[in-house]
Amino acid sequence: MGGDAPISVQSMLNCPAHDVEANVEQAKELAGAGCDIIRVAIPDYRAVALIDAIKSAVDVPVVADIHYDYRLALESVAAGVDKVRINPGNIGGEDRVKAVATACKNAGVPIRVGVNSGSLEKEILAKYGGPTPEGMRDSALYHVSLLEKYDFDDIVISIKSSDVQTMVKAYELTAEACWYPLHLGVTEAGTERMGLIKSTAGIGSLLLHGIGDTIRVSLTASPVKEVYAGLDVLKAVGLRKDGVNLVSCPTCGRTKVDLIGLARQVEERLKTCGKSIKVAVMGCAVNGPGEARDADIGIAGGNGCGLIFKKGEVLRKVPEDELIEELMKEIEKL
Repeated sequence: MGGDAPISVQSMLNCPAHDVEANVEQAKELAGAGCDIIRVAIPDYRAVALIDAIKSAVDVPVVADIHYDYRLALESVAAGVDKVRINPGNIGGEDRVKAVATACKNAGVPIRVGVNSGSLEKEILAKYGGPTPEGMRDSALYHVSLLEKYDFDDIVISIKSSDVQTMVKAYELTAEACWYPLHLGVTEAGTERMGLIKSTAGIGSLLLHGIGDTIRVSLTASPVKEVYAGLDVLKAVGLRKDGVNLVSCPTCGRTKVDLIGLARQVEERLKTCGKSIKVAVMGCAVNGPGEARDADIGIAGGNGCGLIFKKGEVLRKVPEDELIEELMKEIEKL
């Protein structure tokens, strides 16, 4: 990640750490959804077994999430993990930081330095009077300096906050202060609805200004939904072109078909479609072949029926109950 590499989408497994089978199955689901990086919590030595099990099951980089016990980082590196997530300030003295840095450097394993607004040092909180963006930047750069001291610079930085404005400003300040790749996210964003809104506002605004190299949409929901949300954010800001771009109108008094139901069905049917196409689901002929004329394929509702159109040109008229299947037939031809 970083440089000219595409923005990657990641998520974190949420099965009990000692249930290897459940974690492997969830990792497969994430891989199938398009997840680029999978993070897993390693709370103790027993959980280290997850690394090999997951890597044997999916062809997706695995990140070990480590807190406090530096030896778990060493064990994870030995087990073949692809990246380690630590906070250098909470794993003990400099000898421990050095041990992790050395092990990761020898194995070619990058380190993600994770800082959030609830983990700032007392000195920084005292200096700024609270978890400010400036304080978060200073904390992240301090932890990075601990690794740099031992000639380690294969680093990714995350500086998350549950407050969107704080998160955005903290990343902007950090992007100005260093060249390391940045992992974007709004931490503790909330349930699926509000978490998606906060994450889109924070992550999307930064991406539109050229800041960020990998993202996680944190939701109190299935990790698979995090992946779909992350991919959709990248599509919305124009940073990922693969997959379907679905557009649909908000309906109005002209609508005479169940457009909301149709749009939901189309979205679900196309969730795993890998074609880079634009599909339109519109409520009437006004918003159909007209406003959505740039769509590769689409449907426009009528009175119990609908039109199938392609690049603004009407192909045929079909009954409402056949619209979805006829649309899917046309998509298969593309």
